[in-house]
Amino acid sequence: MDPVIIVGAGPVGLTLALALARQEVPCVVLDEGPGKDEPRAARTVVLREDTAALMERLTGVPMDQAGAQWAGWRSVRRKQVMREVFFDGTEPIPLHIAQHVLTGALRTALAGERLVKVAVESRLDGIEQESSGVTAHTRGPKGTWWRGSYLVGCDGPRSTVRKLQDIRFPGRTAVERHAVAALRTELPWPDEALLHRMPPWRMSGPSADEVTARPLPDGVWRLDWLLPPGKDLVTPELLLTRIRETLAGWAGGTTPPYELFDTGVHTVHHRLARRWRADRVFLAGDAAHLLGALGTHGLDEGLRDADNLAWKLALAWHHGPHETLLDSYQTERRAVVAARLRAADQALPLLRGGKGLRSYVPGSTRGHDALLTDGHLGYGELGAPGSYADSPLSPGKLEGEVSVGTPPGAPVTDVTVTAEDGTFVPLRDRLGRGALIVVLIAPGTGVWERKHWVGAGIMPRLAAAVTALPHPAELLVAERYPGAPAHTVLLVRPDGHLVTALSGVRPADLYAAVEATVGGPAKAQAEARASAGSR
Repeated sequence: MDPVIIVGAGPVGLTLALALARQEVPCVVLDEGPGKDEPRAARTVVLREDTAALMERLTGVPMDQAGAQWAGWRSVRRKQVMREVFFDGTEPIPLHIAQHVLTGALRTALAGERLVKVAVESRLDGIEQESSGVTAHTRGPKGTWWRGSYLVGCDGPRSTVRKLQDIRFPGRTAVERHAVAALRTELPWPDEALLHRMPPWRMSGPSADEVTARPLPDGVWRLDWLLPPGKDLVTPELLLTRIRETLAGWAGGTTPPYELFDTGVHTVHHRLARRWRADRVFLAGDAAHLLGALGTHGLDEGLRDADNLAWKLALAWHHGPHETLLDSYQTERRAVVAARLRAADQALPLLRGGKGLRSYVPGSTRGHDALLTDGHLGYGELGAPGSYADSPLSPGKLEGEVSVGTPPGAPVTDVTVTAEDGTFVPLRDRLGRGALIVVLIAPGTGVWERKHWVGAGIMPRLAAAVTALPHPAELLVAERYPGAPAHTVLLVRPDGHLVTALSGVRPADLYAAVEATVGGPAKAQAEARASAGSR
């Protein structure tokens, strides 16, 4: 079967290629550039804990060494500390990393993948589809035709793939604008991110009522100044003055020594593609959505796109078209991103309009700082990972279903599990391999060697049920899981979202849940394949 064609060699496209290769799916990555990325210290990304784990799993690079995990978060208004959060391991810790470092780690990992070909200086200019595959034409020094089974546009905000498929990309332009600088210095809050609203010192040039400082490795910081609406020019001289004024304000009046690496102006747009799938062509990352106001981070969502799509494309590539499964990519991911965009657009007037929350939301007791903290730290509607509770892959209500600390459709908690070889590993380490995950909660098993309990109690019956499932699944055992009583059985998707939790071994319920998760029973899949072939 032909490889999957991935257009775009940014973090999302490279992540998708690696994720597919780990599931034995060959890929061609069309990179219109020279195959390397220019270092830009001021171009950074913040990843949530699960997407950072995804990057570490795919690249083999410890993300806490490549980037900086924040020790805490401090929200200040004028001179008053409004909120402090200290990360002690009980809360997910954001990871701040330079984008070229992340992309470099992905490129290095791809260099050793036999199933991935990166075609540099290959700019897409044509797509042709038919029932059996898709053909892409590139121009440049190595312009040619490429034949693929599917094509995924990860080619950014000005996506050629999206334009060639005539997919609309409505939304809002220049929702926010920030002046940005990356520099090395010592701040009074080492390793803590800071949001300072309405700083008491007067800044030169266009007013900046909000400045954010986020640490990077080796004493480097990224500083962002929110700029007022409009197109006021931010000159290098003005930005240098602002850097000195800000550092002096934080240091008590005297600008501390600093080493400036990079500057820029970052403009935030909010847009959402009408469709994310056109037969064998898909969109992901900035080609499908743009968001980033109020601390939300578009790349984090783009990596979730790749994680969601990879296992579905892999299943279709190996076993034939699964139309319900492939359609679910758009249904699940577009709904999550749309909800994030709605939440940010609703909060913007509250935070930037100069009026109190109560004038917009009667009875609301939430403050500005709480809303901004949600976005920056990954809490609430502004920042928390999305749930696929209304997914078309949901098995519906099952007779043996029980409630645990994770609702169906939400990302699972990363607990220690015992693998089939007897080793203890984080649950997240077993994701992304194409197989579903079945986890038995069995307190006490952690103190015994696997050989002593693998044939005891309900394990043989559960192992037999897992072997009989209509899709490959790996059976793991955990001593505990939040909210789960002993003998609870969890079914987890390859992208780490919970399908269901069952009370004990229930082969019929488990089988039905797996059928739904891969797009329906065999009869429905045969009908879907016939329908796809008639297009």
